[in-house]
Amino acid sequence: MMPGLFFGPWDWLMIPGLLIGMWAQFKLMSTYNRYVRQPVETGVTGADAAREILDRAGLRQVPVQPVPGHLTDHYDPIKRALFLSEENYHGRSIAAVGVAAHEAGHALQHKEAYAPLQFRMMMAPATGIASTAVWLILGAGFMLMMFRIITPSLFGALLPYAIGAFAFVTLFQLVTLPVEYDASRRAKVQLSQLGIVRSHEAGAVSEVLGAAALTYVAALVASVLQLLRLVMIARGFSRNN
Repeated sequence: MMPGLFFGPWDWLMIPGLLIGMWAQFKLMSTYNRYVRQPVETGVTGADAAREILDRAGLRQVPVQPVPGHLTDHYDPIKRALFLSEENYHGRSIAAVGVAAHEAGHALQHKEAYAPLQFRMMMAPATGIASTAVWLILGAGFMLMMFRIITPSLFGALLPYAIGAFAFVTLFQLVTLPVEYDASRRAKVQLSQLGIVRSHEAGAVSEVLGAAALTYVAALVASVLQLLRLVMIARGFSRNN
C-alpha cells in the first residue's frame, strides 16, 4: 500500500503539465533571446520606458531599481517599487522595453485599484501558508506515517486539508491570469501612445509579452492537473484504508 500511495494510474496527469510547462518556458526563452538582440528604434532603455510610463501616470514616487538575476523583473505592491533585472534595466532592446512596460502596467493597476490585482494581493499571504501546508502534510505526513509515528488513518484524514490548501494555491494562479494579461495590454497601449516603440515594432513587443503570459497559463494547467491527481490519490487511499 505504501509504495503505491503516490504512484499509480493517476501519474499520467503529471505528463501534460510537465510538457506544457517545458514548451511555455522554451517559447519564452526563445522569444526573449530573439528580441533581446533587437534594439528599439527610439534607443530608450527598459528603465527609461518604465520611468516615462510611471511619470505620465502621476507615479513619480514609484522608484525603478535594478536587481540581479535573469528575468527577475517584478512590481512590488507592498514597497510600491518596480524592479528590473539588470539586463532589462540597462537594455535598449524590444524585449527589455516590453518587459519593463509590463511591470509598469502592474503599477498602473495598483494606482487604479484594479480588482483582480487587489484580490491577488489579499490572497498572497494565505497562499504562501497554503503552499507550505500542502508539502508539510504530503511530505512530512507521509514520512511520519512510514515511520509509524502517525497512523494511516490519521494521514488519510489530513489529505483533504492538503487538497483544500492546494485548491487555494490553484485559485491564486487563476486570479493571476487576468492580472498578467491586463498588465501586458496596458504596456502595449502605453508604449504606443507615448511613442516609445514604433508601430512596426508593436508586433515584436506583443510576441515577447505573449510568450511570457504563456508561462502563467502553463502553471495554471499544471496546478489543476496536480490538484486532480491529489484528489485521485486521496480517493485511492480512502478505499485502501
